[in-house]
Formats: sequence, structure tokens, C-alpha cells
Amino acid sequence: MSNISRRQFARNVAIAGVASAVSSRRILGANEQIRLGFIGLGNRGDQVLDAFLMHKDAQVVGVCDLYRPYMDFAARKIGGDVHQTADYRRLLDRKDIDAVVISTPDHWHALQTIEACAAGKDVYVEKPLSLCIAEGRAMVQAARKYNRVTQVGIHRRSSDVCREVADFIREGGIGKVTVARAFHVQNEWPLGIGRPQDSDPPGDLDWDAWMGPAPVRKYNKNRAFYRFRWFYDYSGGQLTNFGVHYIDMIHRALGHDAPLSVVAMGGKFADYDNREVPDTMEVMWTYPGNTLVSFSQYNASAAPAALKPCEIEFRGTKGTLYLNYQSYEVVPEVIKASEFAARTPIDRTVERTWNVGARPMIEPKQGKGSQNETAAHARNFLDCMRSRQRCNCDIEIGHRSTSAPLIGNIAHRMKAYLEWDAQAERFTNNEAANRMLSYEYRRPYKLPV
Repeated sequence: MSNISRRQFARNVAIAGVASAVSSRRILGANEQIRLGFIGLGNRGDQVLDAFLMHKDAQVVGVCDLYRPYMDFAARKIGGDVHQTADYRRLLDRKDIDAVVISTPDHWHALQTIEACAAGKDVYVEKPLSLCIAEGRAMVQAARKYNRVTQVGIHRRSSDVCREVADFIREGGIGKVTVARAFHVQNEWPLGIGRPQDSDPPGDLDWDAWMGPAPVRKYNKNRAFYRFRWFYDYSGGQLTNFGVHYIDMIHRALGHDAPLSVVAMGGKFADYDNREVPDTMEVMWTYPGNTLVSFSQYNASAAPAALKPCEIEFRGTKGTLYLNYQSYEVVPEVIKASEFAARTPIDRTVERTWNVGARPMIEPKQGKGSQNETAAHARNFLDCMRSRQRCNCDIEIGHRSTSAPLIGNIAHRMKAYLEWDAQAERFTNNEAANRMLSYEYRRPYKLPV
């Protein structure tokens, strides 16, 4: 979307805003092909494309990317006559597209999702949902205004193993959960992403269009393609990249979708490349029901962070659950009856139920899965397009699971303890932090509200 005038941009947004969701929506039959347009095809976009191509009722009729090699590769994979464009608005204009799949860098998600909803398209958008709280709320409002089916790419929402774990914990399987800890551990020292110098962009990449609503910066190869995640103009770093998956899982298990407060510390402690986001960080939230939640980011040391290697550790009064990508283990708390009686008032009836020696509070438990979670997530989206029901990770769920990491980044950058009002989506004790809940788009871009 290069060299567009301010007037042209405003006109295009206005046209999208008046598009009728009813007039553009087909009534999908059970055996009818669902016609998709893909916006963003590099890395994760390519993976999501593979997931949708597994489903015979999904027909990809258009693709969009600013980088021609990505688009050509996708078109060859899809086969047939596939419309190709570098301007995502051309996909939104097409009447033969029922939904779009958005896998662009984070700073583009809001504009593309809102315009797609206004154009009468259902939307699958990758996580993290947004770059700031204001964007996420505007995306939810657009989806509701235009009655669109939405799926945020937190694909573990469609995981059988994660569903089993969440149900088990919510039903009291490990007792009262007082602590949930999540970890992103990966030693990137000594080179990391390197320290390349600023340069001219490649001839086949429209850098101005890639920046979009973000501030104008000189091209640096670390700012483009996947490495954009290490720069605040386009991403919230690993806290929103990995952390959104983990916080969403913790939300499901606790039965809460927002924290009460947050604090964070860390920085570029090993300092081995030109990233802006931390390589070392600890974020802590308090949640209703008195649960402490933390995210530990250790990118300069790969030693296990928990007693058992895991992505999330749920510590309950009766046992601890260690969750990895597609497996989990429950380790019971073990208490000796004599010690328990000595330190705790206990009546004779309860005491007689204890055996001599150690007694586990609950039974050990393990679980494992093998499904393609992204393919299952795509399947859920396609099914909900037919039923018009809300998806496993509807946009409101995705917004809430993105919001907690986003305010964690604000706490870190503000060096502040922040109290959060989830209903108002504002901090109650720091007006300066509230100013970081949104950011000003560069002209002519504007967030529709």
C-alpha cells in the first residue's frame, strides 16, 4: 500500500465502513466451499496456510503480501488460478471472498481486521491480537458491529490436551491454585539477531508500506520479516509472542480473563544485539481469587526454570501440574500423617483416614496429545462460519489474553506497579501509564472507531 494520498486512504476506509455485512455475506451450505483470502504469507502465515489447505471445504482464492517471493511461493502451493496483490484492500473489495486470514506483523492487525469486518468478511487473525489495548477494543467493537465470525490464532484454544488441563484445574484437580508460572527459556547469546547496520530496503520490498501506521524508521533487516518481534514499533516482544499463549491458558485454567495488578522488571542484560525488547524479564500479575501469575523470560540462559521442564507450572494446594506443548504431568503433594496431625488441629475421624507414613493428596496423572492444533483451530473457524457461532478463541477472548501481556510491557517500560480496572480497561493509579494504552498512527493512517 505505497504512495497513497491522504484523501485516497480516507475514501477507502469510508467505503469499507459503509459496506453492509448482510449484503456481502453468503449463506453457506454444509457442502459449499468457503472462499478465503490470505493477508501475510511469511513464516507463520505460511504455517497457517498449510493448516487451512488441509480442509477440503476451504478454497484459497486470493493472496496478499508486500514481498513478492512469499506470494509466489504461496500461489504455487495453492495451485490453480489464485489472485495475487500487494494491496490487502483489493482482497477486501472482492465479492468472491468470504473470509480473510491475517498473519501480518502485529502493528497491522487492527487496521486490517477492522476494515475486513466492515467489508463483510469473517476474520481469522494471528496472535497477538493487537499492539495496544485501544486497538484490541476497537477490533472487538468492529466484529460485534458488523456481526462477524472471528478467530484469534491462539491455537491452543482448540487443543484437546489444553482443554483437559483447564477443566481439570478449574474443577479443583490440584486444589487451590496459588501460583501459575510461565517460562520462555532460550539462550540466544552470543549473537542473538546480530547488529546489522541500517541500509536501503531490498528492491522487492515496499518498506514504506510495511511500516504502515508505525513511525518512520530507516530500514534495518532486523526490523523486517520475523525479526520485527524484537522492536516495540511492531510488537510487544516475547511477552506478547509466547506470553499470549501462556496467559490465555492460565486464564482458562483459573476461570478469570483479567488481572488486578501487574509489575515487571528486566532489560537487555546480556545486550548482544540491536533488539529493543528485553532479553531477561520477570512479569508478575495478581488475579482474582488470590493467585499470583508470572512470566519469566530468560533469553541468555537455557537451564530449566522449573523443577520439571515445562512451559507452564500450576502450583496447587494438593499438587502441581506441569504443562508442555502437548503433554502434562500432575505431581501430588505428599504429607506425612503424623506431621500433619502435629501441626494442624484435626479431629479423630479425619486422623483415622490417614495411613501410616506418607500419603499423596491426589493421584498422579499424565496426559498427552498429538493433534495439529493449528489445523484444528482452522477447522473450528470454518465450522463457525457456517453455524455463525462464536469460535474457540473469539476476538473478545483474544483481546483479553493479549491485554495482560500488553499491560505487562507497560509496567516494565514505566518501571511501575500498576493496578488494572479490567472493565474500564484503564489503570487506576497511574495516568502516565494510561497514555500508553494507545499510540498515534502516522498519517494518513487512522484507527477507525
